[in-house]
Amino acid sequence: MRTTNVQNLAQLPPILQLVSPTLPLGAYAYSTGLEYAVYAGWVSDAATAHNWIVDIGAHNLCHLDLPVMQRMYKSWANDDLERVIYWSQILVASRETSELLDEDRAMGIALARLLTDLGIERAQSWSEKVEVNWAAMFSLASVAWSIGEEEMLFGYLWAWCEHQVAAAVKLIPLGQTSGQKILLDCCSRLPRLVNHSRMIKEQDIGQTSPALAIASALHEQQYTRLFRS
Repeated sequence: MRTTNVQNLAQLPPILQLVSPTLPLGAYAYSTGLEYAVYAGWVSDAATAHNWIVDIGAHNLCHLDLPVMQRMYKSWANDDLERVIYWSQILVASRETSELLDEDRAMGIALARLLTDLGIERAQSWSEKVEVNWAAMFSLASVAWSIGEEEMLFGYLWAWCEHQVAAAVKLIPLGQTSGQKILLDCCSRLPRLVNHSRMIKEQDIGQTSPALAIASALHEQQYTRLFRS
């Protein structure tokens, strides 16, 4: 008979709450460059949407956000605010366009305010910090709510994939079944991405995605837009 790890199950409600699309964090307002990619014809159907989402997850989040979050998590757990700010500055400096930076900051501020309202005092000052970002507040919430580091990384990746698929369904547009297929395949890749991110050394943290940077920069001047990025 298969046994269930009760400790892992106990972590499910907090991580599900943290990644829930019903939280008032504004993620639905952003496409992270996908809107321009659709406008330009780079992404035009389920297959190209799948490739866009998978590639950004593998080349950006896996090599930048996730390794930084692992270090943020340890810094929050050790109450090392100096290192949290250091890694937050790394993320801020790595956002290649004003829209990507604004998206990261806006969601970070929204989560900081929410966490403050939920009684997490360490989040209070972050809504005013220049270095505030989504990953920093996500990792703080994970430590405060006793979510494991691995579960945090899975949740962060899943939430990003879910938001990207939702944007693709609206923009291309895609049917709900096509969207679910893309999300299912993305989920199957999460363990490999999380494991790979753990092997990235500090000096190798970073990402290069010219298409994403170009799409985001051109989206800033796009005439009609549904999304803010």
